[in-house]
Amino acid sequence: MSTKRKRAPAKKAGGKRGKRKEESDIDSDLSDRSDAENATQPDEVLIAGHGDALDDPTPLPQELLKSLIKPAGQLLIFGSVNWDSVGKRDPKAIQKVRPNLYIPHRFTEQKVRLAVSGCVSAHSVLVGEDGKAMTFGRNQFGQLGLDNTNTKDIPTVVPALENMNVISAACGRNHTLFLTDTGTVYACGDNRSGQCGVGNLQPQIVTPTRINYRGPPIIKVGCGAEFSVILDIKGGLHSFGLPEYGQLGHNTDGKYFKTSTKLCFNHETSPKRVVLYIEKSKDGHVSPVDVTEIVDFNCGQNHTVAIDTKKRAFSWGFGGFGRLGHAEQKDEMVPRLIKYFDSQSRGVRSVHCGSTYSLALTEHNGLFLFGQTKRSGEANMYPKPIQDLAGWNVQHIAAGFTSIILSADDSVIAWGGSPTYGELGIGEMQKSSTTPKEVNKLANMKILGLSMGMCHTLCIAQNDTPEQETKLETFDEFEP
Repeated sequence: MSTKRKRAPAKKAGGKRGKRKEESDIDSDLSDRSDAENATQPDEVLIAGHGDALDDPTPLPQELLKSLIKPAGQLLIFGSVNWDSVGKRDPKAIQKVRPNLYIPHRFTEQKVRLAVSGCVSAHSVLVGEDGKAMTFGRNQFGQLGLDNTNTKDIPTVVPALENMNVISAACGRNHTLFLTDTGTVYACGDNRSGQCGVGNLQPQIVTPTRINYRGPPIIKVGCGAEFSVILDIKGGLHSFGLPEYGQLGHNTDGKYFKTSTKLCFNHETSPKRVVLYIEKSKDGHVSPVDVTEIVDFNCGQNHTVAIDTKKRAFSWGFGGFGRLGHAEQKDEMVPRLIKYFDSQSRGVRSVHCGSTYSLALTEHNGLFLFGQTKRSGEANMYPKPIQDLAGWNVQHIAAGFTSIILSADDSVIAWGGSPTYGELGIGEMQKSSTTPKEVNKLANMKILGLSMGMCHTLCIAQNDTPEQETKLETFDEFEP
């Protein structure tokens, strides 16, 4: 132990390295990091898919499923649809470059009840009305779960999950989690940091594989860039993958030196429960917080924010730009109480994380931002209300790389500083906006779901009435 403590200053260097990566040009943020040197730690003696011999899993309680399964509608897409080049500094020889979609387009005739991407993802998951999972987008590591690594422009049914009812999903940089109605999680894609949770460091998993988990049924899944978090039905949070900034919440960043100059990480290859929640006083005194149950959480690129039954918010992971809301830029190794929301009138209803920022919606419908959405300028070191949205009844929120979109009352509102790629949907005349702006094309539409990827937005619009159908028919169709 003492030798490790002597080496502690190396953490500082590691933090700087990560910060440079995050502050660098937007195009470099999806570049593929080689973690091959970290893959040398011994694998646990487990096989992929370990656990399939369990008793037949039973469906989650009916009441819970009703709240988790959303109504289906028409999928709309806008933003950059060049999956192989998006977010890469050097797009190389991309065969076909499509124009960005600056306004919402209809995409796929099939009704969709769930559309999911992630703030650093160039791929997406759709779930049809029948509960079948479909994927499309970048597939370099098999993150689409189609048993190959070919990019897909058209939503394609995931064969391994064809006979399952998928109720939720999450997308990381190059990996994907799927949640079925039995509370079982399947993962595929890049697993060089253990982010697929199958108990080993097999570099690529091209077919959805059951994660190595034996606890209570899972009711929510989330992905950061190279880590994953799952929430069980009893309110326990479990995390796995890359521990670099303390983002797993296990009180370590997992760093060790293989040689005097070679820094490696102890990856968490199976879900491990987050057991400690803390609060810090102004003078730095740390005391544990009694958290019996977590009810919701969301992952950013290298951080996580969670809410407990008392509507308190906790955050941990990479602290740069104030995205943890603690008025300091220090990384947090375990979930730390965000003091700002720890009062009667500021209970948190939902949390949404972008790459370098977080959003919290309070019980009284106040929307607060902490962190930084644009590449330059001021960062909110603690939660600050978004005054432009005071008085709006916010329903759905999606946070992307540097852009935000939400539905409130009968409007859809989006903003994001330049560069943007059409993910705001506000048209070609004004591609970016630093202040919340209404998406005119989506006015007076009933929005059922919103999700953002690295540079694209997925929106599900209700199409149950002839009037809604007629309005949607005025939208152009995106045909890859």
